[in-house]
Amino acid sequence: MKAICRKGSNIMARFTLPRDIYHGKGSLEALKSFEGKRAMICVGGGSMKRFGFLDRAESYLKEAGMEVEIFSGIEPDPSVETVMRGAAAMEKFQPDWIVAIGGGSPIDAAKAMWIKYEYPDITFEDMCKVFGIPKLRRKAHFCAISSTSGTATEVTAFSIITDYSKGIKYPIADFEITPDVAIVDPELAETMPQKLVAHTGMDAMTHAIEAYVSTANSDYTDPLAIHAIEMIMDSLVKSYNGDMEARDRMHNAQCLAGMAFSNALLGIVHSMAHKTGAAFADYGSHIIHGAANAMYLPKVIAFNAKDETAKKRYGVIVDYMGICDRSASDDEKIAALIKYLRKMNDELNIPHCIGHYGPDSYPAEKGFVPEEVFLERLHDIAVNAIADACTGSNPRQPSVEEMEKLLKCCYYDTEVDF
Repeated sequence: MKAICRKGSNIMARFTLPRDIYHGKGSLEALKSFEGKRAMICVGGGSMKRFGFLDRAESYLKEAGMEVEIFSGIEPDPSVETVMRGAAAMEKFQPDWIVAIGGGSPIDAAKAMWIKYEYPDITFEDMCKVFGIPKLRRKAHFCAISSTSGTATEVTAFSIITDYSKGIKYPIADFEITPDVAIVDPELAETMPQKLVAHTGMDAMTHAIEAYVSTANSDYTDPLAIHAIEMIMDSLVKSYNGDMEARDRMHNAQCLAGMAFSNALLGIVHSMAHKTGAAFADYGSHIIHGAANAMYLPKVIAFNAKDETAKKRYGVIVDYMGICDRSASDDEKIAALIKYLRKMNDELNIPHCIGHYGPDSYPAEKGFVPEEVFLERLHDIAVNAIADACTGSNPRQPSVEEMEKLLKCCYYDTEVDF
């Protein structure tokens, strides 16, 4: 059953999470309890190896009696080609457990590999059909172990894969790719560099806010989204500044946000981030996903607040955050929320717009995306953003013209007044 509904409707809906979520320090040891013959560990660069987590995961699985093979080198913003190589390695090894460890990229890539492993004839285009994946788990179960506090892909029905031939990030969305087991061990997150803390943290904040105002929100997702926002508000900047207790709380907060958005879906902040992320790669850099969300979120809030239902729900968020008097008007609450998020970006050293987004992701007098190139590609980016899987659940549906105007506001950091 794959129906998605707006809260208050009588249409049947679905709420899906991993069967088991192991959390808290030392929860990586849960791998010792797994039952199976062969496990393939999917991992990214060197950090999981360098800090000893990869070796521990491998030893725990071997202790469980499994033969283990490692597929490593999954790049940030994983490509279709990497997915196909990983699926071929799985086809050869025939694992009955796929264990992905690291940030969002290796876990997302492993989810797509899993689909191709189970269905060798499926095309990438078929994978991208929203809620169109055939039944998995005929060959393998899936465990996700996150080392970053943002994507929450360890508990979600989503994967993001980049087609570099088109310069577009494609979301794969289906409850079938929700992991069977998630391990949320904060020890892994304590190794994150500061910039990654900032970007993944704002990704999590965007997940929670978009889930709360999504047209697919429900009584099941709202408490998760609100509590995640409260936790992120309390812990993100502290975590960025080196407070490890706050870092541990952020690992839980981002997971709650993931539970919310995996079931309530997202909105056009993510649509825009997906379609701008790799759109200027030929100019030497990407707009990192979490930073894109951080820059675009205040603009999208202003745009969505023209919808009365969304405006009231943003007001509820503000009430829980306690950043504005409860007796204030909804417009005053929207202004307070935007001001708060922009201040948070300042504290995390994230730019406010594409025009000031430097090649290293830090604020710059002149960003790496030339104005004329942005304007030349604007229409196609807007069309692609409208077609993104996240757009359908946004509370206000933009036209292509409105999306172009919104993207311009995100380039120049100008006010959204339409």
